[in-house]
Amino acid sequence: MDTASIRAELDHPVVDADGHIIEFVPMLTDLIGDEAGAAVADRFTSLVNSSAMRRSLDLETRRRVGIARSGWWAVPTRNTLDRATAMLPRLLHERLPEIGIDVAVLYPTVGLSIMAIDDGELRRALARACNRYYAEAYGPYSDRLRPVGVIPTYDPDEAIAELEFATGELGLRGFLFGGLVLREAPGHEGDRAARWVDGLGLDSAHDYDPLWQRCTELGVSPTFHSTGIGFGSRTSPTNYVANHIGNFAAGTEAVCRSLLFGGVMQRFPDLRFAFLEGGVAWACTLLADTIGHFEKRNIDAISHYDPAALDRAALESLFDQFADEAFGARRSRLDETLGFLSDPDEDRTGIDEWASSGIRSTDDLIRIFTEQCFFGCEADDPMNALAFDGRINPGGALLPAMFASDIGHWDVPDFNGVLPEAWELVEDELVTRQQFGDFMFGNVARLFGGTNPAFFDGTVVEAEVRGLLES
Repeated sequence: MDTASIRAELDHPVVDADGHIIEFVPMLTDLIGDEAGAAVADRFTSLVNSSAMRRSLDLETRRRVGIARSGWWAVPTRNTLDRATAMLPRLLHERLPEIGIDVAVLYPTVGLSIMAIDDGELRRALARACNRYYAEAYGPYSDRLRPVGVIPTYDPDEAIAELEFATGELGLRGFLFGGLVLREAPGHEGDRAARWVDGLGLDSAHDYDPLWQRCTELGVSPTFHSTGIGFGSRTSPTNYVANHIGNFAAGTEAVCRSLLFGGVMQRFPDLRFAFLEGGVAWACTLLADTIGHFEKRNIDAISHYDPAALDRAALESLFDQFADEAFGARRSRLDETLGFLSDPDEDRTGIDEWASSGIRSTDDLIRIFTEQCFFGCEADDPMNALAFDGRINPGGALLPAMFASDIGHWDVPDFNGVLPEAWELVEDELVTRQQFGDFMFGNVARLFGGTNPAFFDGTVVEAEVRGLLES
């Protein structure tokens, strides 16, 4: 079916949870110059044009300095109309109904780089310039276009400062937070190839609770668009596709797991968090796997594996009855094997690995994954249906998956194709009409409106969102 025919079938609006702006770089450069001076603007220009520098490095050097092959040829070109649409606010505003979308929540492209800029002066200047750009360039079109601001999170103070400016001075309501910070390992300062991943929760370098508290006070739902490229197994210096496959799922899973085990969701139960562009299959797996671990390794269940619970006499008796000659000849050395993965001297003050999470039951986990966590899904991903399959998910859980078009980037060759691709979930009978309504509208309204009921005020879907939140 074409877009117009699908829209005629729907009794609800369509809100895009994650379209992409392609920033007009000259405007950003000038704004950085205004904020931080010409020297910082020049460093930004070098960053924008860094592909030539990376291309000049041989394979050995790329490995040594920790440079993984990242995005190239990643925006529309042959489809020139779409390229212009992602860059020009007025054109996107005009075309949005044609694409089949009522309101688009828009995420950055250049602005994504703040998550990986170690230069603090440039990082803060770029964040400030991006937020001014989004507020000023897209402000006249706020009835349909809602850009999010960018919040660097190398430390909570810089995050709070930018969040307060962007909400108080610029009036932005939605924000992309840097979810993963690659920090230098002690003793390896300056070595990009030896960094650890800080997910802002469990074992973080900083206490980010003041940031989450400020989000609660300001009515801001933290959203994350975290990449998995550059660490783990996605470090190929030559192949972007090999690095890109599954990378957003890996990056967002790392953030979600860190916040979960760090207890952030439990301490801030009114906050809603969104994990974007990685789909929802990883979240279904994480929920099931976390529940499986909790059931077997919570503070009570872990006693099943306590070395002190071993009946040594019974073990020796079984050994005597069933040990073959090679085993029996070494019976006196039984202690050599019993300590492996079963150390009786383990520090018992640290055996409750759920203590910092605040999780005390599987119901806690299901509540977090179904009420506090939201998941951005591209239209062409058939695994989106897993979110709505209570036969598979533990406890019959239905995860809040959201339509997230990703228009503006290479994986959407035609903006007019995103709604028909999403509609295939209905055509293939993978979701019900009601579930499709949640996917295309209800869940994104609950994400932002649940934290800030006024998020969609002034848009063409204001009345529908209010009705949904009040129902």
